[in-house]
Formats: sequence, structure tokens, C-alpha cells
Amino acid sequence: MRKINLMNQDKRNAKVALDTLKYELPYEMGLKGKTISFKRYLACTDLGTHEAIAESNSEDYGQVLIETDPEIDVEKIGTTISGTDVVYLSNDGTVMYSPPKILESIIAPDGTEKERRDPQDVPGNVAEELPVRWTGKKLDKKEAVLKFVFQKSIQIKHTDGLTFDFLHSMAKELQDENALVFLGAGSKGKDPLIFQANGTPYRGFLEGRVDGDKYKLLLHLSNMELKSVVKAGGK
Repeated sequence: MRKINLMNQDKRNAKVALDTLKYELPYEMGLKGKTISFKRYLACTDLGTHEAIAESNSEDYGQVLIETDPEIDVEKIGTTISGTDVVYLSNDGTVMYSPPKILESIIAPDGTEKERRDPQDVPGNVAEELPVRWTGKKLDKKEAVLKFVFQKSIQIKHTDGLTFDFLHSMAKELQDENALVFLGAGSKGKDPLIFQANGTPYRGFLEGRVDGDKYKLLLHLSNMELKSVVKAGGK
């Protein structure tokens, strides 16, 4: 069970559970009462690529395609594929027998490259000793959906009776205010949330829903903010 070390509005923290949202599909694929399976089929061989056909027929090979279908290997095209392997190719298309060295490219706001460096390992920070903090910065729900693109949502769940009260109180406050609260990692709550080593950094927004003794606490994640374009002259 994945966990998050979460601090509430009273600066008390507890490790609680993270769970993916479950939903019912609005439709069922295939025929009623029939099972459906997916298969992969071979669509092209190395002799059917643009480069291979152009080498033997010149770049202008449109008429050749109409007359002889050189891109189709009738013995192989359409056969089922049971498994695949990752193969690295160089820029000239030859097979590489060891993975390439990966470098990080640091891009400035104006689009120019500032630096190249070896990748730096970034640890996850949501289940560490420092809790993810309730920052107190709140957004109306309508305002939040107009300012941020939410990539995914995760449900936060209690693990015992004490954490039930802990989370229910958070959910009730947020529902009463019809707001989302910003969550941040680090000692001051200003760092993005990273759920696994070298994972994507996200901004976290907590939403609460309450129905009597029932509650739902949803953590919405975003790494894209929507900003209006300012034209020349400030208009």
C-alpha cells in the first residue's frame, strides 16, 4: 500500500494511504456476452521502409507503389506478434547493442540551451520524514480548473480510526469552503510532490467531500499552469 506523510491545518501529521480512483466504464467493448481480446500484427518490415524503397526505386516511387507494392512482404505482413523487445537505433538506423548515454538538457525561458549534464537522481518526497504540508493557500474550485491542467487524481484514505477523524476533518473544511488547498513538500511546503525516485514533480491540490460520516479526500495533481497571453501594449 502506497502512503503519504500528510500534515493537516493544525500542523499535525500522519501517514495515510494513497489509492487510485476506481470508476465504472460507461460502455462495454465488443458484443454482449462475448469476450474481446487484443492482438498485435506486423505492419511493416525493414524492406518496406521509405529509406529501403527509395534506395532501390529513387525518391519518386509513387507509381512503383501502385504497380508492384514493394512495401508489402506477403510472407510476413499481417502475422501476429506475441512479444516485443526494445531495440535502440543510432541516427543512421543501425542497431545499438548497448543503451545510449543520456544527458539532461537545461533549457532557458527563451528556448536556448543553458547546460548539458549527467542525469541527477531525485528521490521521492511524499512518504519521507518531512510531511507534505497543508499550506493554507486555497483556491475556489472554479478558479482552480481555469488556472491549472490536472493530469491525475489520487484518493487519500485512512488506515485506522484516528486517521479517519484526521482526514474527515480536512475534507469537511474544504467542502464547507468549496475550495482546494495547495499541498507542498519540503521543510517550508514550497517543493513539488514527487511520488517515486526520478518521478514527475507535481503541484498538489486537495479537495474534500463529506456526506455525514462518509468522506472523500482527493489529491489532484498538475504540472501545467494556464496563463493568458498578454499582447503588445498590455492589451
